[in-house]
Amino acid sequence: MLVDSHCHIDLPELAANLPQVLGLMHDNDVGCVMCIGVTLEDFPRVRSLAESNRTIFASVGVHPETTDVREPSIADLVVLAQHPKVIAIGETGLDYYWHKDAPEWQRERFRVHIRAAIEAGKPLVVHNRDATADTLRVMAEERAGQVGGILHCFTESWEVAEAALDLGFHISLSGIVTFKNALVVKEVARRVPLDRLLIETDAPYLAPVPYRGKLNQPGYVRYVAEEIAKLRGISCEEVASATTENFFRLFPQVREAIQP
Repeated sequence: MLVDSHCHIDLPELAANLPQVLGLMHDNDVGCVMCIGVTLEDFPRVRSLAESNRTIFASVGVHPETTDVREPSIADLVVLAQHPKVIAIGETGLDYYWHKDAPEWQRERFRVHIRAAIEAGKPLVVHNRDATADTLRVMAEERAGQVGGILHCFTESWEVAEAALDLGFHISLSGIVTFKNALVVKEVARRVPLDRLLIETDAPYLAPVPYRGKLNQPGYVRYVAEEIAKLRGISCEEVASATTENFFRLFPQVREAIQP
């Protein structure tokens, strides 16, 4: 069985065709997904999807690059995280790509999420884009390792991966690892300890080869697993087994919910 540790199947382009999306998951042996919350306004949509399907789980959070949305408090996140299908806090983190001034409000929002995760006892889903030093610094300062979590769609160097691993986090690789020129990501895929590795699609974005440039969906996480297996010289089944077990260990309530 495979797990897609990060996707956005609540977005219209996937939600409108949910039966087909779930059908491809079944065909490709994708047993569960985590659908990621990115705003409090849209969280009810994510939660509803999780409530309606036993293979879909949810996170709650406000994406670091979003503006003009309701700002979360620690209390907001802790309360929403009590839902039995909400397994993580995030998507949180830092993103300086569109915010070149590296704004303090992003770092404060990130701190709120980490503090909420610690209070709720739920792992974090962390986004980092052009903000590596500050992301790692805030994680360390706020002792995010108390709950751990995922550095999602990892695209940084092995040295950054080591720093994240030292903080108690897992590394999640997306379809980018299948791209021909993604040499840094391929190196990380070879070197991350197998018991700290996760896989994801980030659907509907970042479709892997052979679907690059097209609409992504959770069923395509198989191509991520196959590429990692090829890079490591092991079978796809070994990658699937290890990454699924890692997800279950990080989110034990998922194992209880989907395995009889």
